[in-house]
Amino acid sequence: MAMTEVRSDVALGEPEAMAVAACLFHGFSDPSRLAILQHLALGEHRVVDLTGHLGLAQSTVSKHLACLRDCGLVESRPEGRASVFSLSHPEATLAVLASAERLLALTGDAVALCPVYGVDGSAAHPSTADGAAS
Repeated sequence: MAMTEVRSDVALGEPEAMAVAACLFHGFSDPSRLAILQHLALGEHRVVDLTGHLGLAQSTVSKHLACLRDCGLVESRPEGRASVFSLSHPEATLAVLASAERLLALTGDAVALCPVYGVDGSAAHPSTADGAAS
């Protein structure tokens, strides 16, 4: 069942659907992964291209690309000794990013000021609380 689909024969908020949706949003939960998705929205990139654009280490970009590929958000194809990455579903991915921008505009500073997940939140983010980045 889709996350937003409403059917009378299935309970709203079906746990399995919510778990899968949470996994999808985890793919979008890191600023570096979002930046990678934005760059891939412009067209195909190699890891070396992304490291140059983002100023991140090759290992960091590769780790995030692996996460995005595991989530089904990006795909790769070999080109010589390198791999070229692209969005798996560009229209749908761009629609999610555009919807997020609209929602952020509507919430104003609330998301940034959130005491748990906001940019200056005093609480540690669950994915980095133990020092391990997701």
